[in-house]
Amino acid sequence: MKNITLSFLAFFLSVVASPAVSAAEAPRTGAASEYPHRYSFPDVSIITTQDLSAQRDRVEVVDVRSNFEYNTLHIKNARNIPVTDKDFETRVAKLAGETDKPLVFYCNGKTCRKSYEAARLAQRTKLVKCQAYDAGIFDWAKANPERTVLLGKSPIRLDDLIDEGRFQARLISAQEFEAKIGPTAVILDVRDKIQRDVLLFPFQEERVTLDQLDRLDAVIRDAKAKHKTLLIYDKVGHQVQWLQYHLEAKGVKDYYFLKGGEEGYYQTKLGVHMGLKK
Repeated sequence: MKNITLSFLAFFLSVVASPAVSAAEAPRTGAASEYPHRYSFPDVSIITTQDLSAQRDRVEVVDVRSNFEYNTLHIKNARNIPVTDKDFETRVAKLAGETDKPLVFYCNGKTCRKSYEAARLAQRTKLVKCQAYDAGIFDWAKANPERTVLLGKSPIRLDDLIDEGRFQARLISAQEFEAKIGPTAVILDVRDKIQRDVLLFPFQEERVTLDQLDRLDAVIRDAKAKHKTLLIYDKVGHQVQWLQYHLEAKGVKDYYFLKGGEEGYYQTKLGVHMGLKK
């Protein structure tokens, strides 16, 4: 009897001492390092790759990335409403009024905040049925290549996805980047207009945003025709990951990206961290 009492007491104390974890938080607890932003958005409901795959026809999927990213790689039949669009909430409310399906927002996944931010903004429009698919486009593409569009083509082959090794092979340090600058190179600044605070290489660079596709292609054609190396930088090193698909599709062989973008440049050259977010 004494042993039973002591066992019960130990069990009771362990329950009392354990922190309470809600059902919604439970799956997030073990994935804190893989999904670092989940704790910042406890009010956002999450849908997994497995569940989204099973429910695809019963939900309205919204890609909240830029138009360039969407046109590069997206979930088949997804709508594109960039969360950075000033009319995002209005457009989402209009879409919600056109369908009785729950809305699912996605972005580049895991370390990207956009799907959470979109879901939170949607909730402000009084949408009750909305979720974030925070695993992102790459996890979806690997699990559902037949329901993924790459550069306008579907289904895709997994070999068509640019893996981390192929991307890293094109990244060079600030010192390497500067060493390649010269008459046989073209420096290309692809930062968004609102990101352009200072020029890294005044009077030496072309400035083209990724939504200026015709102008971008003109620069690419000129560089290829003159056998020049393309030296490309963005704000923090993420936009160029999507540009790589476009360059490869255009048959560009001689190109490099500034590792970390403008942020990486300042860190390397000045030891200054700008604290910029993805």
